[in-house]
Amino acid sequence: MKLALFNDYQFGVIRDSRIIDASPALEGISYHSPQELMEMVITGWGEIQPKIEQAVAGKEGISLDQVRLRPPLPRPGQLVCLAGNYIEASRPDRGEFNGFLKSPTGVVGKGDTVELPPVDASVFHFEPELSLIIGKTATRISQSEAMDYVFGYTQFIDGSARGLPGGFFLGKSWHTFGPMGPALVTADEIADPNQLQVRLWVNDKLQHDFSTDSMDRFVPELLEEVTKVLTLEPGDVVSTGTHHEALTPIQDGDKLSLEIEGLGPVLTVDVHDPLKRTWST
Repeated sequence: MKLALFNDYQFGVIRDSRIIDASPALEGISYHSPQELMEMVITGWGEIQPKIEQAVAGKEGISLDQVRLRPPLPRPGQLVCLAGNYIEASRPDRGEFNGFLKSPTGVVGKGDTVELPPVDASVFHFEPELSLIIGKTATRISQSEAMDYVFGYTQFIDGSARGLPGGFFLGKSWHTFGPMGPALVTADEIADPNQLQVRLWVNDKLQHDFSTDSMDRFVPELLEEVTKVLTLEPGDVVSTGTHHEALTPIQDGDKLSLEIEGLGPVLTVDVHDPLKRTWST
């Protein structure tokens, strides 16, 4: 099932190129924010899923181009990212595990605008990534049980300001530097998260085209590594890194479009730079 939030954070299900309002399935459920709503759907899935199916049965829904799609996890409690998690020509051997926390307040959705901050960055890169949505509390889990903790998947673009002091947090956590969604695809829809094609277009040019089967650590192993360090909670997001070889400078006026196999619709965002800086591409 493809779950989504749309317009004023209404709860819906995406089918083909349409979205169906599934809010009747949540009748009687009290929540204080869109994030809390999605966390309650995740933790109560066994009971809520049949209600959702009933709420959308026989409904035609609305064309996606008539709604504003929001990020499916608007403010995850934790947004964990991985660095260097792909085998590349420049790094053909396995590397050390390297993860970091990125501010969840930078999450934006399809059709939103990424703002490049007026800081002395050497370049801005935006990295296409598969992200995992955590379904239940995970502490020191093993590879053999790791997939039981994955509720679903979504698309994510990890914004990066290169060349700044302060490490990953300062380089990655600017406002709007976390485009996500638009769908949360439940885990049963994806047979193997390490057999998905990832494509990112910059304007009309296909810039990235790689498979998640070239990850250094596949999903079960990376979750084992992450949960050695911290506890993941339902609704947390773990983004699995990118293949760096096709990275290109991102600048004012660019349009980014991310499509990961099975996780559509396409995630698109525009880029705005008030300083109108340019870099050679």
